[in-house]
Amino acid sequence: MRHSRGMATSYVVLRSSTVAVVVTDDDAVPRIVHWGAPLPDPDADALDALHDVAIPQGSLDVAVPMGLLPEHARGWSAYGGISAHRGDGTGWAPVLSRTSSTHAGQTFSWRGTDQRTGVVVAIDLVLDEHGVLLVRTELTNDGDDVLHVAGLAPVLPVPHRAVEVLSLTSRWAREDVETRTVLDVGALVLENRRGRTSHEVQPTLMAGTRAFAQESGEVWAAHLGWSGDHSVRAEVLPDGRRFLALGELLLPGEVRLAPGATYAAPALHAAYSACGLNGISDAFHEHVRARPRHPRTPRPVLLNTWEAVYFNHDLDELRRLADAAAQVGVERFVLDDGWFRGRDDDTSSLGDWYVDTAKYPDGLDPLIAHVTGLGLQFGLWVEPEMVNPDSDLHRAHPDWVLGVDGVEQVLARHQLVLDLARPEVSAYLFERLDTLLSHHDIAYLKWDMNRDLVAAGGRDGAAGVHAQTLALYDLLARLRRAHPTVEIESCASGGGRVDLGIAAHTDRFWTSDCNDALERQSIQRGASYVIPPELMGAHIGGEWAHTTARRQWFPFRAATAFFGHLGLEWNLLHASAEDRAAVTETIARHRELRPLLHHGRTVRIDHPDRSALAHGVVAHDGGEALYAYAQLTAPDRTAPAPLRLVGLDPDRRYRVERLLLPGANWAPGKHEPSWYADGLEASGAVLAELGVPLGIHVPEQATLVHARAL
Repeated sequence: MRHSRGMATSYVVLRSSTVAVVVTDDDAVPRIVHWGAPLPDPDADALDALHDVAIPQGSLDVAVPMGLLPEHARGWSAYGGISAHRGDGTGWAPVLSRTSSTHAGQTFSWRGTDQRTGVVVAIDLVLDEHGVLLVRTELTNDGDDVLHVAGLAPVLPVPHRAVEVLSLTSRWAREDVETRTVLDVGALVLENRRGRTSHEVQPTLMAGTRAFAQESGEVWAAHLGWSGDHSVRAEVLPDGRRFLALGELLLPGEVRLAPGATYAAPALHAAYSACGLNGISDAFHEHVRARPRHPRTPRPVLLNTWEAVYFNHDLDELRRLADAAAQVGVERFVLDDGWFRGRDDDTSSLGDWYVDTAKYPDGLDPLIAHVTGLGLQFGLWVEPEMVNPDSDLHRAHPDWVLGVDGVEQVLARHQLVLDLARPEVSAYLFERLDTLLSHHDIAYLKWDMNRDLVAAGGRDGAAGVHAQTLALYDLLARLRRAHPTVEIESCASGGGRVDLGIAAHTDRFWTSDCNDALERQSIQRGASYVIPPELMGAHIGGEWAHTTARRQWFPFRAATAFFGHLGLEWNLLHASAEDRAAVTETIARHRELRPLLHHGRTVRIDHPDRSALAHGVVAHDGGEALYAYAQLTAPDRTAPAPLRLVGLDPDRRYRVERLLLPGANWAPGKHEPSWYADGLEASGAVLAELGVPLGIHVPEQATLVHARAL
C-alpha cells in the first residue's frame, strides 16, 4: 500500500498478520518509520507530523535522517550506511537520489545514485508471510576507476522503549550463551574476525522492552545471513534514537570494485514480536522452513562414529557397530574422520581425499553395502576447506594455501586453509567430492571446518575472507546441483558456522562439539532462536562426556537430545544390554513424536527457578504438545514450581501424561504428584495458568510432559 500527499513524503506499507513495516518512498534513501505491530492504514499527513522532531541547540540545523543506508553528507555521524572511496581518497561521501522505486505486494525496491561519486545503490525489502523482513542492499561502481568498499551496513531503527539487548556469545564447546545489556548510551559492538561465523559471536542481536522474556515483551531481532566476518551493533544516538546495524566486516582492500562491478551485502533477516522471544523464533523458524530445499521427509536418526571409534577404523568393528545401530532403530550411519589415505590422527592427510586402502582394502563399498543392506543410509565426514602440511596435496601444491606471501601461516590442529577462490582449488575439491558421491551410495556429508582464518590472503595477496566465503557457497551449490538428493551438514568445530547464509546450502547444523547434556541445554536454547529443531543436530553420547569429563545418567542425556535432530555418538558395542534397550525405546518414542517435534512451534517457558530450563514444542493446530523441565543445578527451593504448559489452545481440554524415558522413573522425593501415575485432564487455559506440579528433582534430571487434545 502506498500513501502520499502532493509533493510530500510518500509511504509504502508492507504487512503480515503480525508485523507492519512503513517505509518512505521519495527522492532520499528510504527510511523505516515503523517496524513493529500492525497499524491501521497510516495517514501520510499524520506520519509527516509525527516525524517532524524538535532540533536542539548545539546540533545541526536540520534533523538528520536515519535512512536504511544513512549518509554522512546528510549529517549521519554513527555506524552504518556506505563506507567506500576512490583510490585518491575522493568519492567517500555520496548523497543518493532516487532513480526508481517499485512496490508490489510485500516487496519494495528502491534504486538510487550519486553521479558525483559514481555510486549506484539498490535496496530491496521483502516481508514474508511469517513476519520476517529480508533486507538486501547492493553497491555498484558507476565510475571510471576502482571503488574501494569498506562496508555496506543497513540500519534498522528500533523504538526508544527497546532498552535491552540480547546477544549470543561464548566459545567452542559452550556456544550461544545469552548475554543481556541495558542500552542507555553509546553502542554495543560485537565483531567476528575469525573468517567463519565463529563460536564467539553469533550474527544475531535482539533488542526489546525492559525485562523482555520468552513469553512477554516486545522484541526486535536481526540476523545476518553470512558465514564470514561480521560486525553487529546496537546503538543509542545522542538524540535518543536507537538502531540495529549488522553487516559484513571487510578487511582492508578486500572489496575493490572495477567499473561496472557490484558488491552485494549479506542479507539481513529481521523479525518483530509482541509476545517475547517465542514470537521471534516463531517467525524465524517458519521463515527457514519456507526454504525451497528445506527437508520435507522425517529427519533420520543417525549414529556418528566419532566418539565411538575416533581414528581407529576397523572394518569388522564398524560392521558390528552398524549392526548394533540398526538394532536400536538408527536410520543413518555416518563414518567420521579417519577413512581417507594416511589419516591415523589429526596431524596428516587432509586434502588427500582418497579412500585409505590400508583400512579399506576394497574401498568403502563393502562397508556401505553392509550399512545400506541393513536399511540404513550411509554418511561420510569431510573437511574439504583444509589441508595438512603433511599431505600429498600440500607437497604438490603449497601455493594453494590461503595466506600472505612471506608470512608464515599459523597452524591450528596441524592444518592450513585452502584458497577456494582459486579456480583450480575449487575444481580439485569438486572433482574429489563428486567422484566420492558418484561412485558410492552416500546420502549425507558431514562438512567440517576446524579452524579460524589467519592472514587470509588470496592469490593476488589481498585479503580473501570475502572471496573465500563466496567460493564456499559456490562449491556447495555446485555439489548440490550435481547431487540433489545428498544432504549436507554444516559442522565447523560444532557451532562455528551456524547462520542463515550457510543454511541456504545445507540441511543440518552441528550446534556444538560438546555432547555434555548439561551444556547442551543452554547451547540448544540459544541456537533455537533462529534455527528450528529439525536442523539442530543433538546426539546422545556415552555416559562420560569427552569435552567436560562429566558423567550423566541416560534419561537426562536422552531428554536433552530428544528435541533436536536426534543422533547417537556412542560406541554401542561397549554399551550394556540395559543401555541398548534404553536407546531402542528412546529412538522409538522419538520417531513416534518426530512429526510434532520437527514441525511444531518451539516455546520456551519463563520458569521462576534460575536453576532450571523449561521448554516445549506445540503442534500448530494445538492438538498435541511435548514439554521438558530440566533441572540443571541444585534448585533454589525444596520443591520445583509448577510447569506451565504454555501455547495450548485455551478452549480445548487435554490429557496430560508424563512421558517416561528409560530410567527416568527414579524419584528422590517422598511423594510424587498423583498425575505422574494417573495423568490428568484440564483445559489449555488452566494448564497454561496453573501448570502441573512436579516431583522433586536433583541436578541433571529432566521430566517430559506430553499433552494431547481430547
